[in-house]
Amino acid sequence: MATQDYKNHARFIPLFHGVLFGVIVLTLIGSLVNLYLSIGNHDRLYSAALIVVLDICLLFLFFFCRVFALKAQDRAIRAEENFRHYLLTGKPFDSRLTIRQIIALRFAPDDEFIALAKRAAEQGTAPDEIKKSVKNWRADEYRV
Repeated sequence: MATQDYKNHARFIPLFHGVLFGVIVLTLIGSLVNLYLSIGNHDRLYSAALIVVLDICLLFLFFFCRVFALKAQDRAIRAEENFRHYLLTGKPFDSRLTIRQIIALRFAPDDEFIALAKRAAEQGTAPDEIKKSVKNWRADEYRV
């Protein structure tokens, strides 16, 4: 596995983001075509409409299973990084830091972490800029 850095830290799962999403979208398109072709045929219309509804539900499920997992991960990261900040400084994070900034700070090693956190709180540094500012990337291999 390549060493993690700013350029390759985003997580992309081909079977989930590509294949599964593609199959869901193609199924939705097919079910919409089936529904259109079923208009006027009352024997098929009900089941065709149910298939469309199920495909839309599947699309929502695909979206929400990712969002809910990321939200849980974000909460864990916030707690871990707040604890790390407390261990290094004796104080919790500055309340001006947003969750996105805290998530970006997780890639900073201890020797860069405090200065980046202080700068992010005082200047409102964007999360992407925080990540780009990290000199010695601290990999996070356990992300969702």
